[in-house]
Amino acid sequence: MKQLIAICLSLFFTAALANPAQPYDEAADAQAELTKALSAAQAANKKVLVIFGANWCKDCLELDKSIKGQSAALIASKFIVVKIDVGQFDRNLGIANRYENPIKKGIPAAVVLKPDNSLLYATKAGELSNARKMSDQGIYDFFSQVASQHP
Repeated sequence: MKQLIAICLSLFFTAALANPAQPYDEAADAQAELTKALSAAQAANKKVLVIFGANWCKDCLELDKSIKGQSAALIASKFIVVKIDVGQFDRNLGIANRYENPIKKGIPAAVVLKPDNSLLYATKAGELSNARKMSDQGIYDFFSQVASQHP
């Protein structure tokens, strides 16, 4: 019996480690998450940074890693972040289209909104779609420039 329990626990932990939490919640109600972020931004006097991406996208995963790393303090000081899953470019397209379709030239893509949901900035030329080659410093510099141009 002890061996059976040990095997079950081993399988459970192996599965948990093999499938870590993904940055883009494929089951999320993206509109509800966006509404919640806009409300939080209003309360915190910040902008909303919307990141469009997908869990299959290596550049999206690299961007997520970077904004949780070197860029974390900058992002946290300026933005409320909401990540929106676009699947295989078949999910939440209405939201992307509402903000000048930033995903048209690739993902990840970013939009900066005022708390009243008005658009301040949207990537238009795939600026982040090569995040793996941008380096942490390049991603930091990108968001630092966006933040300074849209105070």
